[in-house]
Amino acid sequence: MFLGPVCILTHSPSAFVRSLAAVGLSCGLASLIAAHAVRAEVPQVASPALSSPAAIAPAPGGPSILFDANTGEVLSEGRAGEVWYPASLTKLMTAFVVFKKIRDGKLRIDQKVPVSALASSQAPSKVGIPPGQTIGLDWALQAMLVYSANDMAYVLAEAASGSVPAFAAEMNQVAKELGMGASHFVNPNGLFDPRQVTSARDMGVLSAVLLKEFPQHARYFDQDFLMLGKRRLSNRNSLLRQMPEADGMKTGFVCNSGFNLVASATRGGRKLIAVVLGTKSGQARTLAAQNLLEQGFARNENPAGQKIATVANMPSDSIIPVDMTGKVCPRKNPALMADVDLLDGWSVTFGTYEDATKADVALRGRLLSPAGRDAPGTGGVLKLPDQPVHVPLIYGLSAAQSFDLCERYQREATQCDVEPPEYLRTVSEQHKQAQLAQQQKRQQQIAQGSDTAAKAKPAKRKAKKRVRKKLRK
Repeated sequence: MFLGPVCILTHSPSAFVRSLAAVGLSCGLASLIAAHAVRAEVPQVASPALSSPAAIAPAPGGPSILFDANTGEVLSEGRAGEVWYPASLTKLMTAFVVFKKIRDGKLRIDQKVPVSALASSQAPSKVGIPPGQTIGLDWALQAMLVYSANDMAYVLAEAASGSVPAFAAEMNQVAKELGMGASHFVNPNGLFDPRQVTSARDMGVLSAVLLKEFPQHARYFDQDFLMLGKRRLSNRNSLLRQMPEADGMKTGFVCNSGFNLVASATRGGRKLIAVVLGTKSGQARTLAAQNLLEQGFARNENPAGQKIATVANMPSDSIIPVDMTGKVCPRKNPALMADVDLLDGWSVTFGTYEDATKADVALRGRLLSPAGRDAPGTGGVLKLPDQPVHVPLIYGLSAAQSFDLCERYQREATQCDVEPPEYLRTVSEQHKQAQLAQQQKRQQQIAQGSDTAAKAKPAKRKAKKRVRKKLRK
């Protein structure tokens, strides 16, 4: 399923150069500030491809960028400013915020941090430390950056800021300071949320600043494995084992984003960073990044070339990112269907649509708008029982929250309606009654001698046997 790009709103430019200077880079990217201040102050639209005949071809598939980490010179870029779902590349920002807390004395690398029930409940990949236990902050960082442990990202966020929402606010503040105009964060681990977006360009900027600001923590990005008791947890970044010069940084995957990778490598004192988004497999992202890095090292430096500070972003509230679910997880429904068992509270609805795809596109657009980015509640598409009607909505709100949110949407000229809790309770009850009726119908068919259900499983088993025979051949 393809969800984007779809135009929604306009956006004001982000002053990348001014904000990059504010974080205090002493060399490299900071040297771009004076030279490129004028070019950076432009509206963020899709940037053109490099015009040099010696330019390296972008990686196939989704957006990509290759640049020199020290000079900021862009060696290759394709759709680098396009908005994308970051998946676990999010953990680079989580690490940045935690490293800042350590530097400022608000966290200690040797301290113990608690594992909450919320952290423990995160979906894999995870290390599975039970709630109530404590672990070392240093080990939590290793688990997050080496093994991409989602539970450890929450442990670190809660230790750093007290709560995940407070930590997400700090992530977004850092993104603003770095001029990451396409990026917005909702959680610290990258599990899918339609409001959590970035671009290849933004991830490149973040990675370069991470390495410059915190060289003492570079070990977390090139560590081959870590141990959990007798378990050996290998680094998810297989490029570290495939390319001798590779020395970081982070992988990412959810069905919606496809396979992402930020990869760094050093050869002859020259460090390059490649960002590859939206490939169809882990092997494909590794190969694409390696090819870009190899071509980059083979090319002579060109200090007069385009700088990463001048690569323009598409505004993150003007398009809906491409959704890769149909290509990498074809059996999964890419639409954000609401869980009828969890429907509660007041809600804000956004019209009705004939199918889930159109309703899903409408919902994602609303969630990426200024009103929706930090809205409380949960977004989803609600299928009305026994009707070809789908409703995009945000639910789980209080009365005050729902009226305030709808008012904000209306100020953006977006039509919405506020529904009381009875609306969701009625729909939920109708769904339960429909499910019960279907179960009774199946039981009645079996009681009357219908063997449709009984034949279904043997038929599937026969089909699997035929596939196995073909594979053996």
